[in-house]
Parts: sequence; structure tokens; C-alpha cells
Amino acid sequence: MLPRAPRAARRRGKLHRSVSIVVVGAATVLAAWLAGIIDPPGLASPAPWASSQIGSVPAERLVAARAALGRIGVEGRAPKTGYTRERFGEAWDDVDRNGCDTRNDVLARDLRDVVFARGSARCVVSSGTLDDPYTAKRISFARGERSAVVQIDHVVPLSDAWQKGAQRWSAERRRAFANDPANLLAVDGPANQEKGDGDLATWLPPQRAYRCEYAVRVVEVKAEYGLWMTDAEHRRAADLLGQCKAA
Repeated sequence: MLPRAPRAARRRGKLHRSVSIVVVGAATVLAAWLAGIIDPPGLASPAPWASSQIGSVPAERLVAARAALGRIGVEGRAPKTGYTRERFGEAWDDVDRNGCDTRNDVLARDLRDVVFARGSARCVVSSGTLDDPYTAKRISFARGERSAVVQIDHVVPLSDAWQKGAQRWSAERRRAFANDPANLLAVDGPANQEKGDGDLATWLPPQRAYRCEYAVRVVEVKAEYGLWMTDAEHRRAADLLGQCKAA
């Protein structure tokens, strides 16, 4: 029988394996960043072709978004005074009266392999899988203590809308805006928290390939509801739409 390796040697072996895994993981992320595949906030890829890798939308939609951007007003950001979530109605209301609240409607739309809770008339999403558009992660959702790993994002944040025109709206219009499926996405929870109430000038999805779709959607929503943009946001929107490719 061969003698067992000393305990210290076994510990060193485990440590070396752990370090190797970390190094390989870091090298993979670094390579993706250098290639312009991912772009952490505030750390633009140095790849010369990275700016052209922001994805695409159908040609007609891109043309319409560029035209819509020209109609969006440019003004300064109004004070946040008076803003609360309640100004936009009860969270996740059933505005379409289909018997399901908006959160579950969006989860059922955006997740795959969806399982509904028993007795909920195919309404309450119990579990599913999200291919997150913001980070490209594949996330397993299960209702319970870890439900927050998947969150519903307002593409145009409610606070941003409040400061750019929504404070002038009726309560009913704000309620409709807060529950409009066109302005809602199921996304990675931490990415949503990082975004906060950021607009196009201050936050973009880390996954570059989704930035075209994201910018187009922001423009569509703001044009539809008559919200304005700051000069910085308008210039960023124009830049992004200029980089978008027509599918």
C-alpha cells in the first residue's frame, strides 16, 4: 500500500486546483472583454470593433425608432420632488383584467419551461428559466426565498419617467405606464439593482449584443408616452441607434 500524502500536501493540492479554476474563469472573462463580447459598466472594451457589436432589430423598427427619436423633446431633468412608487399605482396591478397580476404575466412571457403553481389557473409562475437579456446569464427561477434573482425591470424607470414628464400625468396614465408590457422585462436581479433609475446616458446592459434592442425600446416607450430626454441621453440614444444594424 502506498503511503498517504501528508495532510499539508493534500491541502496544497486543493488550493492549487481552486486557484486554477479562478484563474481560468478570470482569463475567460478577460478574453471576452478584450474581444468586445462583454462590457462591464464603466469599462469599455478596447477592441476596435466592439462598438459595432451592439446587436440588431428589424429594419422597419430601426427606421421608425430613428424617426421617433427626432420627435422626442430635449429638456433638463425635473426635480424628483414628490416621487414615490405609489404615484404609479399599486405594484403589479392586473390592468388587463386577465386574472393575473403584471409580474406573473411578464414572468410567463419571458421565462421558458414555465411551471405554474397548482390551483392558480395558469397564473402564478412557480418556476422557470430565464435567458437574461442584460447579462446573457441563464438563471433558474423558483418562487420563494430566492425569487429576487429574477426581477421585473421598467426599461424606462418610473423615477426617470417622473422627472421627464410623468409628474404631469393623471394617476390612471401613470398606472398604465407602470404596467405596460412594452416597458417591462424579466431580468437578472443584481443587474436591475445596479441599473436603478439610470437612463441611456448613465446605464446600458453589460451584454453588448442587447444594447441595440434596449436603446430602441427606450426610444419607443418615451416616444409613445411623450416623455422627454436630457441632452446627454438624447445624444447617447442617437449614437446607439446609429450603431444598430438592421436585421
